[in-house]
Amino acid sequence: MRVYVGFDDTDIKDADRGTGKLARWFERELPEGCHVWGVVRQQLLVDEAIPYTSHNSSACVVVDCHVSVSIELLTEQAIAHIKRHFIDGSDPGLCVCPEGHPAIKSLTDFGRACTERVVTQDDALIAASGVHLSGHGGTNDGIIGAAAAVGLTSQGWSGRFIELGNLRDIPESVEVGTLEQLGIQVISLDRDAQVPGPFEMVENGGWLRPRLLAGCPVLPVVPRGPGLWEVLGKKHNSGQKEGSRNGRQNFLQGTGKDHRG
Repeated sequence: MRVYVGFDDTDIKDADRGTGKLARWFERELPEGCHVWGVVRQQLLVDEAIPYTSHNSSACVVVDCHVSVSIELLTEQAIAHIKRHFIDGSDPGLCVCPEGHPAIKSLTDFGRACTERVVTQDDALIAASGVHLSGHGGTNDGIIGAAAAVGLTSQGWSGRFIELGNLRDIPESVEVGTLEQLGIQVISLDRDAQVPGPFEMVENGGWLRPRLLAGCPVLPVVPRGPGLWEVLGKKHNSGQKEGSRNGRQNFLQGTGKDHRG
């Protein structure tokens, strides 16, 4: 049984941890019989009318559970996790939805809306009808991002992984075959659509974050030289767009240890 657990708005400005980190920590507190497949960050609309901490992103933990584990127990653990780790002054929200639930469609539509326009808590509650959606402090606005994270992740076509196995231990230069053994599909986005060979190298600058595409972890790369590829995209600060206007990508620098995922 696969379950989507969405978290949002658990931090405040200048906090030592963000929603992404809180979501990743949830793996430590899962009930017996559950394990994390991955944690996916979802980018929502950035607009002056929307209060957000830094990037207006939320996170979804994709949990695979034995059939003996109840949704109610998983939800209780998630609520306890928020109460244990959220930052005072934030507006935490939680959404829990099993794969195949009838609400997935409305949550997906809601998630897409959150990337395009300003929505309300009432919109989120309507979209999440029949599944768990709760606020845990402040204005409870976090229910919006939590519901959106579940909807966007469950559709399988948006977001980037901030946790996936030993993702954060992958070296700056790694073979394509090694990534594929870890379940990460390496896809060339050059104009000739070359196929990266298993012994060719991928340079990632110490910050490797696959995208969620077709329900799978996919790493877009572009050729850098014979047998050498570089990750498409770069770590960027709030307000900066990923990549330049003409589509050229700069090589990623730094360790990428962003506490917000």
